Formats: sequence, structure tokens, C-alpha cells
Amino acid sequence: MKTSTIKKAARIALGANLIFAGISHLTFARKPFRAQVPDWVPLDVDDTVVYSGFAEIALGSALVFTPNKHQKTVGKIAAGFFAGVFPGNLAQYTHKRPAFGLDTDNKRFVRLLFQPVLMYWAIKSTH
Repeated sequence: MKTSTIKKAARIALGANLIFAGISHLTFARKPFRAQVPDWVPLDVDDTVVYSGFAEIALGSALVFTPNKHQKTVGKIAAGFFAGVFPGNLAQYTHKRPAFGLDTDNKRFVRLLFQPVLMYWAIKSTH
């Protein structure tokens, strides 16, 4: 399989997952996502979940539908988004908040290791 085909599949898969995650923020997984909002965020917790859901839908759509000439920019924005939401994952770990089956410190810690993977995925699938 050609590298360009693999990159395209990886980009579309990441975009589709972001769209799904965004929809889940707005619907069935709203409560678990609240566990990831750090205490220091100055917005209402539910509003933060909703706004981040909209952002994920928009970002996922951009990954799927953006023309080739803008994909590098979208990839950088996606990587920045994943870096930007990392404090939420860190808050879930440090405050021992169970959500999404992350009911132990070890599981929450392992989850932290996936954020750099998502950042790498966003960059590599768009460059």
C-alpha cells in the first residue's frame, strides 16, 4: 500500500474519531467528559464539555474534508488541540476521577501516554 494511501486513511480515521467524540460530548457521554474538566477552567463544566464537543466536530470535519494544500495547517491545529486538552486528562488523573472505565490510577496514568500519540498521529497523517 502506498504511503499516501496510508496517510489519507490515518487522517480520515482520526477525523472520524474526533467527530464521534464530539458528538458523544453533546449526547451520551456528556457526564463522563465532565470528569476531565479541570477545576481551574473559568467556564461552567457542562458548557466546557459542549464547547469542546463542537470544537472536536469541527476539527474532525476539517481533517476529513480539507483540501491537500491546507492539511498541514489542520494537522498542526489538531496536534495543538490535543496538547490543549491534555490538562483535562491530567486533572482526571490527579483528582482520581473515574470516567470511561478509567477507575484506577494506573489506567488514568496510561491514558496520559496516549495524548502524545494523538499529537503524532495528527502531524504524521497530514504532512
